[in-house]
Amino acid sequence: MDKGLAAASGTDGFSAERLQALTRRIQADIDGRLIPGAAMLVARGGKVVYEAALGTQDPDTGAPMSLDTIFRIYSMTKPIVSVAAMMLVEQGRLLLSDPISGYLPELGNLKVGVEKADPQGNRILQLEDALQPATVQDLLRHTAGFTYGIFGDSLVKEEYRKAGIGNPRATSDEFIRMLGQLPLLYQPGTVWEYSHATDVLGVLLERVSGMPLDALLSERILKPLGMRDSGFWVEEGKHHRIAEAFAKDPVTGAAVKLNQPRRKPNFLGGGGGMMSTLHDYFRFAQMLANGGELEGVRILSRKTLALMASDHLVGMPLARTGLNYTPGPGYGFGLGFSVRTHEGGAVIPGSIGDYTWSGLAGTYFWVDPTEDLLAIFLMQAPEQRTHYRQLFRSLVYAALD
Repeated sequence: MDKGLAAASGTDGFSAERLQALTRRIQADIDGRLIPGAAMLVARGGKVVYEAALGTQDPDTGAPMSLDTIFRIYSMTKPIVSVAAMMLVEQGRLLLSDPISGYLPELGNLKVGVEKADPQGNRILQLEDALQPATVQDLLRHTAGFTYGIFGDSLVKEEYRKAGIGNPRATSDEFIRMLGQLPLLYQPGTVWEYSHATDVLGVLLERVSGMPLDALLSERILKPLGMRDSGFWVEEGKHHRIAEAFAKDPVTGAAVKLNQPRRKPNFLGGGGGMMSTLHDYFRFAQMLANGGELEGVRILSRKTLALMASDHLVGMPLARTGLNYTPGPGYGFGLGFSVRTHEGGAVIPGSIGDYTWSGLAGTYFWVDPTEDLLAIFLMQAPEQRTHYRQLFRSLVYAALD
């Protein structure tokens, strides 16, 4: 049943004192100049029980963080695009079992790159035939065999970097053509590997729908949900609301480089190109928490949402053996986000069945059906993203009565 959105009359099962402890803890790190600022929201039963905008939106100008600050959400784009894909599945225009080459013929002859040693002991890349085609389901659960060139190292990742995959100046068609000439890191349907799979999914959706990805998402998701400040770039009249990072991370000393959202990009990256706000993403997350509906607007059926929030790595014995299994212990992966499968193992509190994803610049959300809660944390501090995901989640669950 649609819970809608409302302000909480009390704290709905949360300790007000412990929620304030969350504020104090994050504010202390802002005062210590570990992060510029953050926007946070916790909701239970469709009601906001906590929200805060702390610190600065832009360290260069000193503009304060606000509840309508616009953030680069990077990979929190993936759940939105995954929902769009499942909408087309519900319309009978896609099947999860469909080979992606049926929609993207440029990807019809993919090879798998296998590292071998030559007689001198040097690493070389040997190409092998794919044993089965990558499917739409593989794109949604990151088992298509694709990878990213920016996380970790391998000879296949080197090929990605040489080719410049992910160049924002490339068009959708150019991106797919380049990808079709590169080897897969793994056999399709075998290993979970964080990858450009959702970027590929975005192009596939463009081909199936006949619409640019931004127009498709706007028509099917953003406008129906009232997500007025979300999209792939920020219009000029809203530039003053864009959150920025420190030029150099104060903890690691690394230079911070974020994408440029002030003009329309050539490539609408379904895997990480969107901008959003705290309240916009709350509307999306609450739709998920409601089983696909918000304020009378049905985006997905509850059974489709339940399928997305199930572990789709079941029966794949090699799924977690890749170079970097990002969901981590205690979690599997569904169709667009990781899904908790065990009470123990994880380094964060939660409930079996909670589902979550995050973004490169420091954004994070999760939905916990057991506790009927969701929470969102937004900042622009990519070097600190792992620390604050754990910290925020621990403090939110610590505040439950």
